Amino acid sequence: MKNIIKQITWMWLLLLAIASCSPQEFDDYALGDVAVLTDSEVSFTQSVSPTSDNMLTFTNTTPLPENSVYTIRWDMGNGASGNKPVAVGLYPFAGDYMVTLSIYFPDGSVAKKSAVVKFTENDYSLVDTPAYRNLTGGANDADGKTWVFDQYNNFAAEVKAATGFNVTGHMGLGPQGSRSQDWWGAAPNDKHMWEMYSTKFTFIQNGVQLKIVKNGNEGYGRKASAASVGGFTVHATSGDDAMFTYSGGDYTFSIDESGEYPIITLGGNAYMGYYCGSQQYEVIYQTDKVMALRVNNTVEGQDWVFVYCLEALNVEAPPAPKELKAIPLFEDFEGSEILTFTQDDMGGATKSAVIGNPVPLPINESSKVYRYWKSTGFYSNLSFTAPNYKFDLTTQNKVRVKVFIPSFNDYTTEYAVAGSWISNKKLLPQLAVKLHNSEKGGDAWQTQTEIVKTNLEKDKWLELEFDFSAVADREDYDKIVIQFGAEGHAGPGFFYLDDFEFGE
Repeated sequence: MKNIIKQITWMWLLLLAIASCSPQEFDDYALGDVAVLTDSEVSFTQSVSPTSDNMLTFTNTTPLPENSVYTIRWDMGNGASGNKPVAVGLYPFAGDYMVTLSIYFPDGSVAKKSAVVKFTENDYSLVDTPAYRNLTGGANDADGKTWVFDQYNNFAAEVKAATGFNVTGHMGLGPQGSRSQDWWGAAPNDKHMWEMYSTKFTFIQNGVQLKIVKNGNEGYGRKASAASVGGFTVHATSGDDAMFTYSGGDYTFSIDESGEYPIITLGGNAYMGYYCGSQQYEVIYQTDKVMALRVNNTVEGQDWVFVYCLEALNVEAPPAPKELKAIPLFEDFEGSEILTFTQDDMGGATKSAVIGNPVPLPINESSKVYRYWKSTGFYSNLSFTAPNYKFDLTTQNKVRVKVFIPSFNDYTTEYAVAGSWISNKKLLPQLAVKLHNSEKGGDAWQTQTEIVKTNLEKDKWLELEFDFSAVADREDYDKIVIQFGAEGHAGPGFFYLDDFEFGE
């Protein structure tokens, strides 16, 4: 059958002839050395390996004029391909396979020969190797193994230590032949804006099946090769990246273990998440849980290295535990640098600010104080969270403050409450100090230790101490919460705070 390739330029064909490892040297070609063959003139032989009836060697025997310009392409019928005069096909599983040799010429013509090879028996010895078993789970694993990108870089360091190659991320690139990411390695979750991380690659040994499942139909790869080599229809580009429609699917694969590194060849238009101009992946590291694959991007002269892990292992690493520290804290609101207090207002307006002391009376005649506005939010409070450490409460367990409770606030009105579990509906002349574990987020209150000073005297500065020595053995606290007026109700009011101290 004729497959005419139209409108291909002479120069492109010369370059293609070089890249395809034609048996002729470019320097020997001349414009007159153009051969044209018909399908009937294409020929190849096949021979059976002495080690397996399911391993065949195909040799191109097509008579071609000396110094002719051409390039060859083998389709092995099993998802594998080749571009050298001799190709080896592995057929572990019984069935009929169509093998095709195509020879391309500078005028755009192509001559082909196809032959069906038949195998009546499976030969699992061809795939019963560590490379196949690690990739698929073995012939007895009917569901195969599902791989995903090592999205959070949990295993990049393992790959680097085992191989000696500079691998720092789940994807990256380096100089051609380096098998490294010397030029760039992706940070954890670096491509979270793409659909790439949701892609699942399931390899099944029986039938040498590859199932690529995606959320969505967006594909990604190199702008330089996605269309020209991969045949993808690019609809957008960003820098060197190309975006194209790709929905995954069912494919076949093969592994060539004859070289220094096993090479996985994917069938159809399959690729492992980011297309780099080739469907051949060199396995530079592989265990039953982790693998690193290298793509030789000949279009751009780069190596791309990708790291994958089993789907169940692709989890975000927990944050490093915070170190216990005893760091005394003090704030008198006199200077320009003030401790980072956060006002949790939950919907009300804020009128809090550092102001001049409105009542410079004994025990606190300082120039500046903090005016705190308790809003109509049910759980208004002021808080301080330690940056990157936990409180060592073994000796540092006292919170001291000076407060002024104004009598002009409305302490008699009953306000709306957060729910029926709130028994008090009034603004109260009181102060509560709590210790929280901020890592619990909205559930931090469930970890709290609270001390409340109630019925505080109004219209005078008071010096209060909150002693948390009873919980000196707790190692999870890193947040101090200061709450005026009681919680759970919408009653607003002003309160004044000064000389905050957290120490022994």
